[in-house]
Amino acid sequence: MKIFFRYQTFRFVWLTKPSGQRFHKSHQPGVPLTLADFEAINRCERSLPKNFNFARDVLDQWSPKEKTGERPANPALWWVNGKGDEVKWSFGELGSLSRKAANVLTKPCGLERGDRVAVILPRIPEWWLISVACMRTGLVFMPGTTQLTAKDILYRLRASKAKCIVASDEVIPAVESIVSECPDLKTKLLVSPHSQNGWLSFPELFQTASAEHSCVETGSQEPMAIYFTSGTTGSPKMAQHSQSSLGIGYTLCGRYWLDLKSTDIIWNMSDTGWIKAAIGSMFSSWLQGACVFVHRMAQFDTDTFLDTLTTYPITTLCSAPTVYRMLVQKDLKRYKFKKLRHCLTGGEPLNPEVLEQWKVQTGLELYEGYGQTEVGIICANQKGQEIKPGSMGKRVLPYDVQIIDENGNILPPGKEGEIALRLTSTRPFCFFSEYVDNPEKTAATIRGNFYVTGDRGVMDSDGYFWFVGRADDVIISSGYRIGPFEVESALIEHPAVVESAVVSSPDPVRGEVVKAFVVLSAPFKSSNPEKLTLELQDHVKKSTAPYKYPRKASIVEFVKELPKTITGKIKRNVLRDHEWGRT
Repeated sequence: MKIFFRYQTFRFVWLTKPSGQRFHKSHQPGVPLTLADFEAINRCERSLPKNFNFARDVLDQWSPKEKTGERPANPALWWVNGKGDEVKWSFGELGSLSRKAANVLTKPCGLERGDRVAVILPRIPEWWLISVACMRTGLVFMPGTTQLTAKDILYRLRASKAKCIVASDEVIPAVESIVSECPDLKTKLLVSPHSQNGWLSFPELFQTASAEHSCVETGSQEPMAIYFTSGTTGSPKMAQHSQSSLGIGYTLCGRYWLDLKSTDIIWNMSDTGWIKAAIGSMFSSWLQGACVFVHRMAQFDTDTFLDTLTTYPITTLCSAPTVYRMLVQKDLKRYKFKKLRHCLTGGEPLNPEVLEQWKVQTGLELYEGYGQTEVGIICANQKGQEIKPGSMGKRVLPYDVQIIDENGNILPPGKEGEIALRLTSTRPFCFFSEYVDNPEKTAATIRGNFYVTGDRGVMDSDGYFWFVGRADDVIISSGYRIGPFEVESALIEHPAVVESAVVSSPDPVRGEVVKAFVVLSAPFKSSNPEKLTLELQDHVKKSTAPYKYPRKASIVEFVKELPKTITGKIKRNVLRDHEWGRT
């Protein structure tokens, strides 16, 4: 997608001289924080500074180092689309351009510090510009995938009371269909070469915007971002992160799990709507001064993926296990990756056989990490540690990870329980702040002296953790978290469906997929099963995000024969055990 005009001219037309604004040290204005300071804070060996802003205190710190040669000549952001278009921005250029974007948000858009902004953009450079601009202005950005439907967007805008939405062409129809139901929404900002009635044009406003902008003095625990997380019941929750939880909390992740240095180029495949994009393609990477590589790739393609690794000097690769499952089906020995040295995966469990096949074919290990939107990476296989196939590694600093029972008691090695984080007298700064407007859900994450993740696992005698499954019913497919209740709610809207139960089903590529057991209403019982299945799948795609639709469906009668007194969750458990061969 070409946003404003051909990207070959993009960086030169937009570029203006960086302002050269310096950052200040934690407690003393005018003295910059160093990477060592951030690592000490992340280890909880040093207190948080009163004020912190990632754009000023991290990104702007690399710009003078580029000029003096303390940082190598790698770009800060390197974007390609596979069609010959390319963007390379240094930290100095990123600073200048993001200041222009900040002026667009605060002046013509009329946004003020603390306002919430929904950002629904694909993998295009403007996603990074807008995100950094929100930091500079103290706006709370709320990323979302372009796969969101009108219903999803409506919920997010109304629940968050967002003042602005920043979107690309593909999102316009969905937004226009629901915008009249969003009284708090004041501004629609379009990132596109085309104009649209009722939308402000980001490229037009950007070209005339000033590159002079004073970064807002944000507090360390002031809100920075909100991510919507799927749950077992009800609508997604709004997990709010602070300036420091994201901006400092991933320092050790970047150094020890991602194993990044300023000479590295990391390609993280995550969709911009997920926090994994922020972790791997912004905070962890730029804290270490590494180059973030991005391929537009709207649809994953193994040939394009492998060609990219052989063409560009990518040193670090991070992707969901699903991608590696697809890649090991190819003859990887035919490919010579240019500079690849470190490979990571997360978002769903990694099959031991995939890890083995990847190493046999490439000579490289796969380092799995485990974490959550709410608390980041808490377990990982880190460089230099022995990898136990099937394990998600050991705890990572600063977390004390334990396996506990339903009463909050620590279980011995080998006993299955809930994965939890032991709390000290204060809440760790790298935690999410809260589920916005949902104190009950926020409080429910605490059990005694522990934060509970909602996942079940086992720890062995060497301190390695093994994922067992969700304590609730959330389905993790290709790294996407899908709440069964959302899919069941979409199915019940169809006149053919009297009742449904949605569970996970094993899949050789995606790990697990959504399967729906459906009881039909009387008029539809004689329908062609194959045709009706396709109709129901298409209905769910239109009612909620396409990645949530049931790839498997079973039109059954025995579901309704289950006692009506049992809950939906118990019914799901029965069906899930049946699906996975446990009954």
